[in-house]
Amino acid sequence: MTSPHTLGRWIRDRARTTPGRVAIDYQDRRVTYAELDDTSERLAGSFLARGLQRGDRVATLTGNSPEHVAVFFACAKAGLILAPLSWRLAAPELAYQLADAEPALSLAEEEYAMLAEATGHPFEPLTVAGAGDAHGAHVEDDDPLLLVYTSGTTGRPKGALLTHANCFWTNLSFDLATGVSGDDVVLQVLPQFHCGGWNVQALLAWWKGATVVLERSFDPARCLALIDEKRVTTMMGVPANYLFLSQEPAFATADLSSLRRAVVGGAPMPEPLLEVWHARAVDVVQGYGLTEAAPNVLCLPPEDAFRKAGWAGKPYPHVDVRLSDEGELQVRGPNVFAGYWRNPRASTEALDGNWLRTGDVAERDEEGFYRIKGRLKDMYVSGGENVYPAEVESVLHEHPAVADAAVVAVPDERWGEVGVAFVVADGVTEEHLIDFVRQRLARFKAPKEVRFVEVLPRSALGKIAKDELRASLTEELKA
Repeated sequence: MTSPHTLGRWIRDRARTTPGRVAIDYQDRRVTYAELDDTSERLAGSFLARGLQRGDRVATLTGNSPEHVAVFFACAKAGLILAPLSWRLAAPELAYQLADAEPALSLAEEEYAMLAEATGHPFEPLTVAGAGDAHGAHVEDDDPLLLVYTSGTTGRPKGALLTHANCFWTNLSFDLATGVSGDDVVLQVLPQFHCGGWNVQALLAWWKGATVVLERSFDPARCLALIDEKRVTTMMGVPANYLFLSQEPAFATADLSSLRRAVVGGAPMPEPLLEVWHARAVDVVQGYGLTEAAPNVLCLPPEDAFRKAGWAGKPYPHVDVRLSDEGELQVRGPNVFAGYWRNPRASTEALDGNWLRTGDVAERDEEGFYRIKGRLKDMYVSGGENVYPAEVESVLHEHPAVADAAVVAVPDERWGEVGVAFVVADGVTEEHLIDFVRQRLARFKAPKEVRFVEVLPRSALGKIAKDELRASLTEELKA
């Protein structure tokens, strides 16, 4: 027996309605909805037959693949929790997460077999062979479905538990705000060890009967070719993805006529980059979210993209937000996670009653739009004044010579803290950029120093790894 909002129903219902449609186009291999439903059903049956029970974890170490999608839906049908691990991590990091999650079953793709072995944890090959079905399994809306480990920027990674209901409601709200249709062709490049690899477009596409062109990883030249070849209608990425696509030599002549909508998350799209994509007649939907909100919180539709450049938008349907006295953005709704795995203290710290503390400082205008000013932990105090790096970075991005920018704080004897800007740019000097910022922001907000770099370090999801930038400055100070 399953409750109405469980995700195992999605693929069963869709396979019954449109069995012959292509659910996944992967390296020119096409998997129909009937095939995906059958494979995941038999796999769910095999999980239960070997003794896995409701609430057990299934850990995976794999790239994006149809097999991994089948494992996801098998877990959904059998009442199990999928714990997708990041193949970008080192073996000791994975060993910590495995010890924390205590999976009943761990599956590794052959490509990552050596990494799996180095963790010291027993893995089995990821296969989708199985027999039986899981129609008799008991699954409730509030049962956990995904265990996604956060990046650990404030210490050890924590496992965020997302329930079936969390995934149901966040996909429903996404559909109401920007949507996926049954005739869409979705290009999916985000890794499936991230919440966004499931709950931003992909799962909604399989709910609605669309085709997902599933990629192992993000390769800008290949993505441009796929948009043309597969007639991709929509995709999701972070600003860095769209920046790299626009920097490809083939971008100017690439056939993007099928691409109706580009969804952006992770950070606001810089206005110059927004103009580049609008010049190619692509609507850009921007948003804001976090894993603990499954992840969708704010959405900025295409019609407001330029008028509200730099803003994250308004709350998705079924999502409420508020600002605390400190200006922290807080979120409430059926998309808010169930808590951190086996970490009640961290769960209590993350929640203020029913409100999720995002850790992001924001502002709200008279129209109800929200803009993210920066992370609470990123904020620094210079001469007694609060400085939010995101505000400074936004101004730096306005300069035509700047391709990318990040600002971090360092100690300063006179001011307490000052900003150092890491910038990817050509044909511009440090003095010019500092003056450029001073003309647009208060003097205390301008960086004291500009470091020119060829590329900024980024996480697997494309977010700038500011901890690495801070660490490089700390090492210099020690030297």
